[in-house]
Amino acid sequence: MRLPYPTNVRIVQVPCTGRVDVLHLLKPLKQGADGVYVSGCLPGECHYISGNLKAAKRVARVQKLIEALGVEPERVGIVYNSASMGPQFAQCCRDITERLRALGPIYSKD
Repeated sequence: MRLPYPTNVRIVQVPCTGRVDVLHLLKPLKQGADGVYVSGCLPGECHYISGNLKAAKRVARVQKLIEALGVEPERVGIVYNSASMGPQFAQCCRDITERLRALGPIYSKD
């Protein structure tokens, strides 16, 4: 739909959010990203039946892990959008970017 969303958002497409592993969520944080979010199918509408539920469990696991490390758990999350919800996806990107900006950088510059 060519809708605008923040230029600092990097999209990585996967066949199903159920394929997103814990390491896929942790690696960007280790490399300096301020947050990682998964955008999955609407609950109950996963083409692969339960992929988005698996992704939600992995996101929750990563949130607990990074919180134990002293990092805000809201830096990792999941949102639900169908393929036809382009405007909502773009708005989610803007909202998430603002929330992460308010948290500040994950790593200090010193």
